Amino acid sequence: MKPILLSSAVLTWALAAGVANAAVSEQQAAELGKSLTPIGAEKAGNASGTIPEWTGGLAKDAGPVQNGFMTNPYADDKPQFVITAANYEQYAEQLTPGQIAMFKRYPDSYKMPVYPTRRSVALPDDVNAATRHNAVNTRLVQGGNGLENYKLANAFPIPQDGLEVIWNQITRYRGHSMERVLTQATPQTNGNFTIVRFNEQYVVPQALTDYDAERMGNILYYFKQQVTDPGRLAGNVLLVHETINQVETPRMAWIYNAGQRRVRRAPQVSYDGPGTAADGLRTSDNLDMYNGAPDRYDWELVGKKEVFIPYNSYELESPEHKYTDVIKAGHINQDLTRYELHRVWELKAKVKPDQRHIYAQRHVFIDEDSWQAAHIDHYDGRGELWRVAEAHALHRYNAQVPGYALETLYDLVAGRYLAMGMYNEESRGYNYDYKASSNEFTPAALRQSGVR
Repeated sequence: MKPILLSSAVLTWALAAGVANAAVSEQQAAELGKSLTPIGAEKAGNASGTIPEWTGGLAKDAGPVQNGFMTNPYADDKPQFVITAANYEQYAEQLTPGQIAMFKRYPDSYKMPVYPTRRSVALPDDVNAATRHNAVNTRLVQGGNGLENYKLANAFPIPQDGLEVIWNQITRYRGHSMERVLTQATPQTNGNFTIVRFNEQYVVPQALTDYDAERMGNILYYFKQQVTDPGRLAGNVLLVHETINQVETPRMAWIYNAGQRRVRRAPQVSYDGPGTAADGLRTSDNLDMYNGAPDRYDWELVGKKEVFIPYNSYELESPEHKYTDVIKAGHINQDLTRYELHRVWELKAKVKPDQRHIYAQRHVFIDEDSWQAAHIDHYDGRGELWRVAEAHALHRYNAQVPGYALETLYDLVAGRYLAMGMYNEESRGYNYDYKASSNEFTPAALRQSGVR
């Protein structure tokens, strides 16, 4: 894949050598909302017209929403073409190595239906204002493993290096607060699976009813996850206090084990510690495509690319589909997917010489319009492609929050995969009106949360 030319002079300045880890100038930041979108994407389309201009994204009333399930605002769109194992080579410059590997691994079934590109992301005014503040104020500290002068979301809308781009994935806007019921499956090679169900809450400190800036100044967000199915796991609860500077104050995590009826610290809930109920198919930092401190890797910014990525995946979240419609042998049902051509930031991450991780390298592609990771390829210590992660993105227009309908993590060696984030058969979708106090995110509250 060849890097595309950046159309904005502002982005050229931002990528210039010698200015890393410093906030940008007022002159550069003034392009936010002009040549750039309010959070830093190029507003213009591409030269060929296959990527349109960003014109504000979807309106909050783009379609009816019932019990948190959105109506597909692009239901009338038809695929422009379908990429398969037979023709992928003619699109190779717009594909990731992992996508190409999937065509080779599953030549008879893996395909990518490509639709017209729709730039649907639109964020709330207060998030845009915080992003503008961050552009000229937020700086990396502690060798790039923490932030100072940061507000709310999108730490570096005009990034200057790879470390700042991955911090945008970590700090991207997920809503001020949110409650959801999600499911996860780890199908066998024949497609058989058991559903694991989670009840999750997420909140940024500023959205708490008892917000205290002095006490919560280094907290990025609070996260709580309770397993409700299957019965053998029901009642187990995970609590995470995600910190802004994870070197000064590392992530704090606790687990309530329902069988033992005790709360304990959980330092393994980070980096390559095992993911919850994932049958060994993911690490802790695979959740949400990538999460946690970036300090174990060197992050190289390759540039920008035009890549076919999963986007506006409303069909995959539709309550009209059962989990058995989505989960298939080898990979999810690609007939329900939607791919579009978008500009992405490309990063290559390598484990530092004095660190360790089961993924020796990561190849990361981050959507410019949302700062969400769209695709990540994971390599083992021999440099072999091991696991391929795809995030099937959509925009929850009623709340103005980008997100995922489904995350997939394909193990090319084992021939198995993990599907995370499904809620098609649940009684409700995402609730962004969730209210909570800090008392609900304490270790002492875990035992009460975990009662079966």
